[in-house]
Amino acid sequence: MKIFDISVPVTPELPVWPGDPMIELDRHRSIAEGNASNDSRLACSVHSGTHVDAPIHFIENALPVEQLALDVLTGPAVVIDLPTANVITADTLESLSLPADTRRVLFKTRNSALWAVPDHRFNPDFVALNSDAARWIIEHNILLVGIDYLSIQKFDEPEPLVHPILLEAEVVIVEGLNLQSVQPGSYQFICLPLKLAGCDGAPARAVLIEE
Repeated sequence: MKIFDISVPVTPELPVWPGDPMIELDRHRSIAEGNASNDSRLACSVHSGTHVDAPIHFIENALPVEQLALDVLTGPAVVIDLPTANVITADTLESLSLPADTRRVLFKTRNSALWAVPDHRFNPDFVALNSDAARWIIEHNILLVGIDYLSIQKFDEPEPLVHPILLEAEVVIVEGLNLQSVQPGSYQFICLPLKLAGCDGAPARAVLIEE
Protein backbone atom coordinates (compact mmCIF):
# COMPACT_ATOMS: atom_id res chain seq x y z
CA MET A 1 0.00 0.00 0.00
CA LYS A 2 1.33 3.44 -0.96
CA ILE A 3 -0.07 6.73 0.34
CA PHE A 4 0.19 9.95 -1.67
CA ASP A 5 -0.30 13.23 0.15
CA ILE A 6 -2.03 15.42 -2.45
CA SER A 7 -2.42 18.45 -0.19
CA VAL A 8 -0.33 21.60 -0.55
CA PRO A 9 1.67 22.89 2.43
CA VAL A 10 0.08 25.90 4.11
CA THR A 11 2.62 28.72 4.27
CA PRO A 12 2.46 32.53 4.09
CA GLU A 13 3.96 32.23 0.60
CA LEU A 14 1.10 30.09 -0.74
CA PRO A 15 -0.84 31.96 -3.46
CA VAL A 16 -4.41 32.92 -2.63
CA TRP A 17 -7.42 33.89 -4.72
CA PRO A 18 -7.25 37.60 -5.67
CA GLY A 19 -8.98 39.62 -2.98
CA ASP A 20 -8.66 36.95 -0.30
CA PRO A 21 -6.49 37.68 2.75
CA MET A 22 -2.93 36.43 2.61
CA ILE A 23 -2.12 33.48 4.84
CA GLU A 24 -0.64 34.39 8.20
CA LEU A 25 1.18 31.67 10.12
CA ASP A 26 3.35 32.86 12.95
CA ARG A 27 4.66 31.60 16.27
CA HIS A 28 3.40 33.86 19.04
CA ARG A 29 5.01 31.84 21.87
CA SER A 30 8.43 30.30 21.48
CA ILE A 31 10.62 28.03 23.61
CA ALA A 32 13.65 29.81 22.15
CA GLU A 33 12.34 33.05 23.64
CA GLY A 34 11.81 31.58 27.10
CA ASN A 35 8.22 30.30 26.85
CA ALA A 36 7.21 26.86 28.10
CA SER A 37 5.98 25.78 24.66
CA ASN A 38 5.86 26.65 21.00
CA ASP A 39 2.42 27.98 20.05
CA SER A 40 1.45 29.27 16.61
CA ARG A 41 -1.41 31.27 15.14
CA LEU A 42 -3.06 30.74 11.73
CA ALA A 43 -5.22 33.27 9.91
CA CYS A 44 -6.49 32.67 6.38
CA SER A 45 -9.51 32.31 4.14
CA VAL A 46 -11.22 28.94 4.50
CA HIS A 47 -10.67 28.60 0.73
CA SER A 48 -6.88 28.67 1.06
CA GLY A 49 -4.65 25.87 -0.21
CA THR A 50 -6.23 22.43 -0.39
CA HIS A 51 -9.85 22.93 0.64
CA VAL A 52 -13.43 21.79 0.24
CA ASP A 53 -16.30 23.95 -0.98
CA ALA A 54 -19.71 23.48 0.64
CA PRO A 55 -23.01 24.31 -1.11
CA ILE A 56 -23.50 27.40 1.08
CA HIS A 57 -20.40 28.88 -0.59
CA PHE A 58 -22.63 29.97 -3.49
CA ILE A 59 -26.18 29.06 -2.41
CA GLU A 60 -27.82 30.84 0.52
CA ASN A 61 -29.14 28.53 3.29
CA ALA A 62 -27.59 25.44 1.67
CA LEU A 63 -25.46 22.81 3.41
CA PRO A 64 -22.42 24.04 5.36
CA VAL A 65 -19.13 22.19 5.30
CA GLU A 66 -19.57 20.24 8.55
CA GLN A 67 -22.71 18.61 7.14
CA LEU A 68 -21.04 17.17 4.04
CA ALA A 69 -21.29 13.38 3.93
CA LEU A 70 -18.08 11.68 4.96
CA ASP A 71 -18.93 8.71 2.76
CA VAL A 72 -18.66 11.06 -0.24
CA LEU A 73 -15.37 12.53 0.96
CA THR A 74 -13.86 9.05 1.26
CA GLY A 75 -13.92 6.14 -1.16
CA PRO A 76 -12.78 5.01 -4.62
CA ALA A 77 -11.62 7.79 -6.94
CA VAL A 78 -10.23 8.05 -10.45
CA VAL A 79 -7.35 10.38 -11.27
CA ILE A 80 -7.61 11.68 -14.84
CA ASP A 81 -4.51 13.16 -16.51
CA LEU A 82 -5.24 15.97 -19.00
CA PRO A 83 -1.78 17.41 -19.70
CA THR A 84 -2.74 19.45 -22.79
CA ALA A 85 -6.16 20.73 -21.73
CA ASN A 86 -6.81 24.44 -21.33
CA VAL A 87 -10.42 23.96 -20.30
CA ILE A 88 -12.27 20.77 -19.35
CA THR A 89 -15.49 20.42 -21.34
CA ALA A 90 -18.30 17.89 -21.59
CA ASP A 91 -16.65 16.56 -24.75
CA THR A 92 -13.43 16.08 -22.80
CA LEU A 93 -15.25 14.06 -20.17
CA GLU A 94 -17.21 12.03 -22.70
CA SER A 95 -13.98 11.01 -24.45
CA LEU A 96 -12.63 9.48 -21.22
CA SER A 97 -15.08 6.56 -21.23
CA LEU A 98 -15.23 6.51 -17.45
CA PRO A 99 -16.79 3.41 -15.86
CA ALA A 100 -20.49 3.92 -15.12
CA ASP A 101 -19.93 3.45 -11.38
CA THR A 102 -17.36 6.30 -11.12
CA ARG A 103 -18.38 8.58 -8.24
CA ARG A 104 -15.21 10.62 -7.55
CA VAL A 105 -13.00 12.22 -10.19
CA LEU A 106 -9.78 14.17 -9.64
CA PHE A 107 -8.32 16.13 -12.54
CA LYS A 108 -4.55 16.26 -12.96
CA THR A 109 -3.58 19.06 -15.35
CA ARG A 110 -0.67 21.37 -16.04
CA ASN A 111 -1.83 23.21 -12.92
CA SER A 112 -0.05 20.75 -10.64
CA ALA A 113 3.36 21.85 -11.92
CA LEU A 114 2.69 25.33 -10.53
CA TRP A 115 2.96 24.05 -6.94
CA ALA A 116 6.62 23.13 -7.58
CA VAL A 117 7.53 26.71 -8.53
CA PRO A 118 9.07 28.42 -5.46
CA ASP A 119 7.04 31.41 -4.26
CA HIS A 120 4.83 31.33 -7.33
CA ARG A 121 2.19 34.00 -7.56
CA PHE A 122 -1.47 33.35 -8.35
CA ASN A 123 -1.74 32.29 -12.00
CA PRO A 124 -5.08 33.24 -13.59
CA ASP A 125 -4.41 31.01 -16.59
CA PHE A 126 -5.22 27.76 -14.81
CA VAL A 127 -7.14 24.79 -16.21
CA ALA A 128 -10.70 24.37 -14.97
CA LEU A 129 -14.16 23.13 -15.95
CA ASN A 130 -16.78 24.92 -17.99
CA SER A 131 -20.51 24.81 -17.30
CA ASP A 132 -21.15 22.00 -19.81
CA ALA A 133 -18.62 19.83 -17.97
CA ALA A 134 -20.35 20.63 -14.66
CA ARG A 135 -23.69 19.49 -16.06
CA TRP A 136 -22.05 16.33 -17.47
CA ILE A 137 -20.74 15.48 -14.00
CA ILE A 138 -24.22 15.76 -12.51
CA GLU A 139 -25.82 13.75 -15.32
CA HIS A 140 -23.32 10.94 -14.72
CA ASN A 141 -23.95 10.76 -10.97
CA ILE A 142 -20.47 11.86 -9.95
CA LEU A 143 -20.57 12.92 -6.31
CA LEU A 144 -17.16 14.57 -5.89
CA VAL A 145 -14.85 16.42 -8.23
CA GLY A 146 -11.34 17.68 -7.51
CA ILE A 147 -9.03 20.05 -9.36
CA ASP A 148 -5.34 20.87 -8.95
CA TYR A 149 -5.64 24.63 -8.51
CA LEU A 150 -7.63 27.10 -6.43
CA SER A 151 -10.91 26.98 -8.36
CA ILE A 152 -13.01 24.46 -10.26
CA GLN A 153 -14.02 27.19 -12.73
CA LYS A 154 -11.98 29.46 -14.96
CA PHE A 155 -10.76 32.75 -13.55
CA ASP A 156 -12.24 34.76 -16.43
CA GLU A 157 -15.71 33.17 -16.46
CA PRO A 158 -18.20 36.03 -16.99
CA GLU A 159 -20.49 34.51 -14.37
CA PRO A 160 -19.71 32.00 -11.60
CA LEU A 161 -21.72 29.24 -13.28
CA VAL A 162 -19.69 26.13 -12.52
CA HIS A 163 -19.77 26.43 -8.75
CA PRO A 164 -23.56 26.95 -8.45
CA ILE A 165 -24.32 24.18 -10.95
CA LEU A 166 -22.27 21.64 -9.00
CA LEU A 167 -23.12 22.85 -5.50
CA GLU A 168 -26.85 23.05 -6.10
CA ALA A 169 -26.68 19.35 -6.99
CA GLU A 170 -24.62 18.82 -3.79
CA VAL A 171 -21.55 17.68 -5.71
CA VAL A 172 -18.60 18.09 -3.35
CA ILE A 173 -15.83 20.28 -4.76
CA VAL A 174 -12.21 19.82 -3.67
CA GLU A 175 -9.79 22.51 -4.84
CA GLY A 176 -6.08 23.13 -4.45
CA LEU A 177 -4.92 19.53 -4.94
CA ASN A 178 -1.35 18.69 -5.96
CA LEU A 179 -1.35 15.67 -8.25
CA GLN A 180 2.12 16.15 -9.72
CA SER A 181 3.49 12.89 -8.27
CA VAL A 182 0.39 10.81 -8.93
CA GLN A 183 -0.13 8.62 -11.97
CA PRO A 184 -3.59 8.41 -13.57
CA GLY A 185 -5.68 5.50 -12.36
CA SER A 186 -7.85 4.23 -9.52
CA TYR A 187 -7.18 4.96 -5.85
CA GLN A 188 -8.84 5.15 -2.48
CA PHE A 189 -9.43 8.82 -1.67
CA ILE A 190 -9.61 10.39 1.79
CA CYS A 191 -10.32 14.08 2.25
CA LEU A 192 -11.30 15.45 5.65
CA PRO A 193 -12.12 19.17 5.87
CA LEU A 194 -11.94 20.93 9.21
CA LYS A 195 -15.27 20.76 11.03
CA LEU A 196 -16.03 24.48 10.88
CA ALA A 197 -19.63 24.92 11.99
CA GLY A 198 -21.87 26.73 9.52
CA CYS A 199 -18.98 27.51 7.19
CA ASP A 200 -18.88 27.74 3.39
CA GLY A 201 -15.66 25.75 3.10
CA ALA A 202 -12.70 24.44 5.03
CA PRO A 203 -9.03 23.59 4.57
CA ALA A 204 -8.48 19.85 4.24
CA ARG A 205 -5.81 17.16 4.23
CA ALA A 206 -6.29 14.92 1.20
CA VAL A 207 -4.56 11.64 0.40
CA LEU A 208 -4.74 8.91 -2.21
CA ILE A 209 -4.07 5.28 -1.32
CA GLU A 210 -2.74 2.94 -3.99
CA GLU A 211 -3.52 -0.64 -3.05
